[in-house]
Amino acid sequence: MSVLFDDYPRGQAAYDEMVGPDGVRPALRSVAAELDRLGLEEVRSRAEYLSSVYIDQGVTFDIGGEERPFPLDIVPRVMQADEFAHVEAGSRQRVRAMEAFLDDIYTEGRCFTDGVIPRHVVASSPHFHRPVAGLITANGVRVHVAGIDLIRGDDGVYRVLEDNVRSPSGVSYVMTNRRAMNSALPEVAGKHRIRPVEDYPSELLKALRAAAPSGITEPTVVVLTPGVYNSAYFEHALLARMMGVELVEGRDLVAHGGRVSLRTTRGLRPVHVIYRRIDDEFLDPAVFRADSLLGCAGLLNAARAGNVTIANAVGNGVADDKLVYTYVPDLIRFYLGEEPILASVDTWRLEEPEAREEVLDRLDELVVKPVDGSGGKGIVIGPRASADELERLRRQILKDARGWIAQPVVQLSTVPTMIDGQLRPRHVDLRPFVVNGGSEGIYVLPGGLTRVALPEGELIVNSSQGGGSKDTWVLTGARARQSQKQARQAQRMASPVPLSDQVVDRVIRHQHEQQQQSGESSC
Repeated sequence: MSVLFDDYPRGQAAYDEMVGPDGVRPALRSVAAELDRLGLEEVRSRAEYLSSVYIDQGVTFDIGGEERPFPLDIVPRVMQADEFAHVEAGSRQRVRAMEAFLDDIYTEGRCFTDGVIPRHVVASSPHFHRPVAGLITANGVRVHVAGIDLIRGDDGVYRVLEDNVRSPSGVSYVMTNRRAMNSALPEVAGKHRIRPVEDYPSELLKALRAAAPSGITEPTVVVLTPGVYNSAYFEHALLARMMGVELVEGRDLVAHGGRVSLRTTRGLRPVHVIYRRIDDEFLDPAVFRADSLLGCAGLLNAARAGNVTIANAVGNGVADDKLVYTYVPDLIRFYLGEEPILASVDTWRLEEPEAREEVLDRLDELVVKPVDGSGGKGIVIGPRASADELERLRRQILKDARGWIAQPVVQLSTVPTMIDGQLRPRHVDLRPFVVNGGSEGIYVLPGGLTRVALPEGELIVNSSQGGGSKDTWVLTGARARQSQKQARQAQRMASPVPLSDQVVDRVIRHQHEQQQQSGESSC
């Protein structure tokens, strides 16, 4: 056992990602050994450095109107290459299925006529918007960015907890976490081959440009933010800066004649792709909430005319509905003809009388969630709820059964986390980010955001509920390392001058992008 982990609890009920019943898991011993080499006092010191660097850099999150630093833990979550390959394949599959589903419900509705999902489930979703029925997107993509929330139960199996295909947030912390960890633990990070995350902005920009209206070869892309008071404003600003595009608010845009333009000091400039970080209801006051000051009247008309692309597409929230979530395995089989790669959490549909009756009898054993909630809001964890809370929940379910689902209490996996100077197990989840470029391919950010619940035993990990985060390391597999090494050797032989590894990597990546753009395929 590693000295640093001597007092770390073993054999607990929840699956621990790093420490098994027999000590540190074999695949992660090198990471534990490097941390051990630093010693507990030094690791504590580096942890304090991490907490201060985020305050200095203004990496914050809004909690109840108060800006707080987003806690980053010193111990990374480490995933093996084959482990992440499973997550990667499952995330891609899920996005492909949701693309097909969203396209279908706003056009033909085959899933209704074939009895895969009841029409009323979709039509009663608060995120189903009839004004976008029949709207065809430029490159057939509606889900440009997705965040798939995964948990790992005590059996070690990854399961999808929920889907986020409206405006999933948190990717900025993946990138800032990596930069901070490389600075705080250079010895540990340097001893391992960790898949990079800094390609995300370029992959996102490539996907957004690919979604430009037909005939536009040099599209203008903007990031639309609600403004500085939004809890994710830091992320909006960071992504715009890293993609090299304008960060705009609704008042910066003007829609006229079925087109959208950006107000500049030199006059109006056409806009072709809007990466919006505003909810549907506030996006276009001419169609949705008339009192919205955050959006721009006329955006939807311009999108319907095919002159601007809104990413993610309006109406995607249907796929985020937690009642629709229960049908996703069937949707994967229906649209893709495949079995789901990622498992789901068992879920009761409370609009079904038998399920509702069973759940009402077991409220104190289950987790009950509102179908349109986010950020952990409205969740009732039965074993921890008071009698009054359960009674209030019972009345809410009887009043609006469609609005709730129930799931068993899943003991989320744990990862060693620095708490009061000691390593202690804390529950985590994982949000991989998926960027869909249509014919350009689907990119899955290596790792994703690991959120950690800091209080002991807490199962709600959301940042908005006071959770923190961890850097997620996906180690490069032996096959990938060999392939990269061979590519480097080939590139060196082809070059008339000596090249460093960093330069060679950049050249290989550039060549790969050119191959994708020209439709070539590698052997």
